Amino acid sequence: MTTTHTLETPEADIVYDVHGPAPADSPRPPLLMIGQPMDASGFRTLASFFPERTVVTYDPRGLGRSIRKDGREDHVPTVQAGDIHAVIEALGAGPVEVFGSSGGAIAGFALVTAHPESVSTFVAHEPPLVGLLPDAAAAERAGKGVRDAYQANGFGAGMAAFIAMTSWKGEFTDDYFALPPADPAQFGMPTEDDGRRDDPLMTERSLAVTAYRLDVDALAKVPTRIVVGVGEESLDVMTGRTALATAAALGQEAVVFPSHHGGFMGGEFGYAGQPEAFAKKLREVLEG
Repeated sequence: MTTTHTLETPEADIVYDVHGPAPADSPRPPLLMIGQPMDASGFRTLASFFPERTVVTYDPRGLGRSIRKDGREDHVPTVQAGDIHAVIEALGAGPVEVFGSSGGAIAGFALVTAHPESVSTFVAHEPPLVGLLPDAAAAERAGKGVRDAYQANGFGAGMAAFIAMTSWKGEFTDDYFALPPADPAQFGMPTEDDGRRDDPLMTERSLAVTAYRLDVDALAKVPTRIVVGVGEESLDVMTGRTALATAAALGQEAVVFPSHHGGFMGGEFGYAGQPEAFAKKLREVLEG
């Protein structure tokens, strides 16, 4: 059973879904699954593997069903952390467990930093904290190349550049920057420009996400159990490298999960991972 709720705040109407039993009837604390720029729809398959407990998914402000009223277009982890904390308070179920994917993992770090009492266990899967990479400047240049491709030629060109960037193995060297522009058709992307330039993934609207800086000293003092996850297929690519760097910054080793960056997904966006195996590993981590 899934129920949908809207949390109205002065700055945004935050829509979230409660899957499974009500928090009071759940054998474990609610499990929040958060993404960025992905909304709740990307967690449908993963949530289905936890039918016995309360699972909560939400759309970050300005994405999916959550409507902004603050007049802004940027996506800022500390702001998202405030929204997530408000959802936790609305649940009225005490400390929760959190699984954060990609930019959602970064929002999760902001949440744990600001409200550690609200989260008992936080699993951060492949947070793209670019600043932690040894080749951070080159990685930022690669990201700018994606944004430039999108601005010049639209969605297909931008996504092709994004896929080329996120599938590049190792540090971003001169060999990467010498590559010809990625061909959208090669990746099954549209070659026609639809004229839109508002994609949160390929514009400067999400720069605050990848530019977020961990407060390592603060995180070392929180009661929250923090686990950094990395996909077994991602170890050599950018998000895998940022996951390993994040774990190292926190003085731990990353836990290896099945599949890739979106390994928990079924067919939500056409690039399925291994959701059943992923869910099994996540369950082991949460209960461990």
